[in-house]
Amino acid sequence: MSDDGESRLPEELDDLSRRQFMMGAGGALTAVGAAKAAHNTILGYGELGMGTNLKKQDLAAVASANMRTIYGEDVGSARLRIIDDGVELRADGDRYMLGFESASRADAQELDSAHGLGGRLTALFVDTRDFEAGDYTFEFSQPSAFFERVAGAETRPDIVAALRRRQDRTVDPEVVEAFTETDPTDTRGLVEGLMAGFREHGYYDVPRYLAGSVEDNVIFGAADLRATFEDPVDFESLLEADSTGLFCWELVYRSIEAFQAVGPWTQTIPVAAGYVRDSRHKHAFTALLTAIREDGELRFPTTFIDYTYSTLYDDLQATGLMGEGIKAYDADHRADEIIW
Repeated sequence: MSDDGESRLPEELDDLSRRQFMMGAGGALTAVGAAKAAHNTILGYGELGMGTNLKKQDLAAVASANMRTIYGEDVGSARLRIIDDGVELRADGDRYMLGFESASRADAQELDSAHGLGGRLTALFVDTRDFEAGDYTFEFSQPSAFFERVAGAETRPDIVAALRRRQDRTVDPEVVEAFTETDPTDTRGLVEGLMAGFREHGYYDVPRYLAGSVEDNVIFGAADLRATFEDPVDFESLLEADSTGLFCWELVYRSIEAFQAVGPWTQTIPVAAGYVRDSRHKHAFTALLTAIREDGELRFPTTFIDYTYSTLYDDLQATGLMGEGIKAYDADHRADEIIW
């Protein structure tokens, strides 16, 4: 779209249907864009010495690069915040400050007990202190191993809430439940509930992908060919239209909203969701992180989910051959940036 909101499409393209566009664009793509498309989508995961992938890259460095904490939550009549270099408690008209370098766990426990905070002040203080000091470890795995790893572990929902940085509880949980047919507090169930919902109410937007390939590789940005294929893709619109084309980043945005639709304290496994950007392949997928304490150490089990392929394989009726396509912690995905 142009800055004035008017379409930049040539007039003769305004009324093309998706099917007509695919037929008309096929020749140009084959002749001019095929090599570029292969370069963008196939190479660069480690083949032929090019690029890298989630299994080989320094994934902990990528995952931690954009991790920050923002926290402001009410616990009963008290208010907890991460502020400056510590945790602030406001209760009964008084203000208390627990500095990460000046206060101890015992100090936090004393305040916690005095104000009936049920251990949440203590957990927030020690976990955030360790996080800020870099005293934590990532554990990366496929979704099934992720959930097995966390089962029965001591989860830490307050640091998870802090790592969400207030980018949570932005959509109605009832809408998420209607879309996924899953209670959004059921973290594991929501993984497959989203997969089923995207398949039922949407499809991977191949026509828009082809339009973008022509725009990028054939006419080199002379016209905005993607715009004519764009539709509203919020959850309500997806439910209402019941058949909407989606791109990878739109699938990621919706999944983040769903996984963070409720507070981590109510989830079966508290998670923060992240946007994983693969700039090399113009692709995006979803990261899920939780926090646990084990042997006194703060750990961040993390997994990766790709709703693009799980949707596309179903569109092509290829799940029997290709699998569900949802697992992303493999040699066929890479991360240039993870935004929590």
